[in-house]
Order: sequence, then C-alpha cells, then structure tokens
Amino acid sequence: MPVFCHPEFDAHEKVLFGHDPETGLKAIIALHNTSRGPALGGCRLWAYESDEAALTDVLRLSRGMTYKSALADLPFGGGKSVIIGDAETMKSEALFRAMGRLVESLGGRYRVAEDVGVTVADVEAMGQVTRYVAGIPAGGAGDPSPATAWGVFCGLKASVRHKFGSDDLNGVSVAVQGLGAVGRHLAAHLHAAGAKLVVADINERAVRQAVEAWDALAVAPSEIHAVEAEIFAPCALGAVLNEKTIPQLNCAVIAGSANNQLATLRDGAALKARGILYAPDYVLNAGGIVNISHETQLSGASYDKATAFAHVARIGDTLAEIYRLAERADLPTSEAADRLAEQRFKPAVRQAA
Repeated sequence: MPVFCHPEFDAHEKVLFGHDPETGLKAIIALHNTSRGPALGGCRLWAYESDEAALTDVLRLSRGMTYKSALADLPFGGGKSVIIGDAETMKSEALFRAMGRLVESLGGRYRVAEDVGVTVADVEAMGQVTRYVAGIPAGGAGDPSPATAWGVFCGLKASVRHKFGSDDLNGVSVAVQGLGAVGRHLAAHLHAAGAKLVVADINERAVRQAVEAWDALAVAPSEIHAVEAEIFAPCALGAVLNEKTIPQLNCAVIAGSANNQLATLRDGAALKARGILYAPDYVLNAGGIVNISHETQLSGASYDKATAFAHVARIGDTLAEIYRLAERADLPTSEAADRLAEQRFKPAVRQAA
C-alpha cells in the first residue's frame, strides 16, 4: 500500500500499522496534524473490502479531525484509528486491549474514543492498558452520540435560518439517512421541533421504530438522497454526495452527521452551483468531540454537562461565520470552512491572515 503518494495523504505526521496475531488485530492509526495539541479522535471497527480502503478511510478521517478541532477551537489535533474486521464476529476484550497497547505506544500523541462499530465499553477495555482514552463514563462525558446529535440539530437550525430567514422547523420536511446512534437522537430532536421526517436505514427495526414513534415516512436506503424535502440529513457513511447523487438531490439544505460526505473536493462546488446550502460535515458533527473535551482528564476541571452542551450549541455560530465568508468570497461552503480552519492550525496561514 503506498502511503506518501496516496491521494488522501495530506502531510500526515504519522501513520502507524499494528498487528496482533493472537487477537487478530489489524489496525491503522493516523495522526494528521498536532500543532494545536495531541490528536483526539475515535476508533472505527469496519469490515473494509481491502487494506487500501481502510487506509483511505483513516487518512480522510484523521484529516477531518484536525479541521474539526480547529473550528471548534479545541486544544487538540487530528487523529483517527481503524480496526479491520467484522464487529459482529471478531469483537473481544483481548482485541481492544491489543488496540489499547497500540495507542499506548504513541505515548500520548493520540487519545482514542469510540466510533462506528466500537462502543464505550470497548474503549474502556482499551483503557485497561492505556491512559489515553476519552469518552468513557469515568471522564464524565460518556457516550458522545447525544452531544453529536445536539450539535447537528443546532447547526441544522442555523443553516435553515441562513437559507430561509427563520429557524422554525415546524412542518419542515427532513430526509434522515441513517438511524444509528446519532441519527436516532437527531430524528427525535427534529420530531420534537415539529419537523416532518422521511427516514431510511438498512436496519429495518430502526426504521419501524421511527415510523411508530415519530410518524415518519420510510423509503429505501437507495432512494433517501433523492426524496423531495427541504433538508437532507446524511447520518450514515461518507461519500454520499458525489457526481451521481448530486444531480438527483431535491433539497435546499444538507445538514447531517456523517463524516466525509463529499466524495471529492469538487463536489462542494457542484452543490454551490445547484444553490444547495451545504453544512460542512466536520463542523456540524463536532459535538461529540466538544463534549469529550470537557472531560475531567482532558480539561482539568470537573465535567459539567450544561457547560459542555452550551459549548456544543456554538456550532451554529461557527456555521453562520462560514456562510458569511462563503458569500463574501464567492466560495463553496466546504472551501470556506477549510480556509477558516487552516487559519487556526497552520502557522503560515495564521501569520498571513
């Protein structure tokens, strides 16, 4: 697997490959940029189709964490880790202790939390062999999903306000793609605010629960992006916005929790050309890491949920700043977000600004 010439390699500081034959661990940790502080980011367990696909994912995700922490104004850099395998069949406490030892080998340059396929309990297992874990009950913040969903909800309202002049969601239609931990919490907030929900997920039980609890309309996962709705909320996996799907969109705003929603950088420009307001995903889904940053072992102060969630709510203010910059500079919102983030973590850019 080429690394330095990989299309997603972006001056990453460190890419660490780890293998433990006893547990079957095959993992990659990527540190993108630590100029603001130690890297903080989740660990994902996924049945990648190839080792190269896993490398692509961890390079993209770690870069996104750098930008996410910078725009959330956190004293952390960007890092991410992936474990290659099936979460349904290979999980074990020994596997996560092996992963914890890999994290420990970095000596604190990377702090690990949960992500897709990894639970808080799994991170606690890592914590048996390394101090460098986050998002566990001992730190106070616990499961980051509610905070992530709250940040997405606040950012979605800010996006609706920018596009339509009001953030009243009563009667507004929202197509939610993915009803996992974050998608479910987001859908609940939207329903409470009076939104009309259209939902899709490969988990049929989750869809049935949404239909029963929130009177949602269910559609096939392959159709959700093309549903006619004011807002499209991608809350599943990435690259959902691409040259095939963008022409099929029937929405005015895109605001969801999924990472790396744009398949390529040019897709941000394609959305702008269609007049669709895109809330950059790494800005919108930063609530989890913001919440974790308030944990006792990271902040040095006792965790306070009200303070942490008030910080999460400022995601809406950050998006409003990005939208203003995008309009002034005639940029896609994705590029405006990148420009603002780079001012905060690249010394040369900070000096030029």
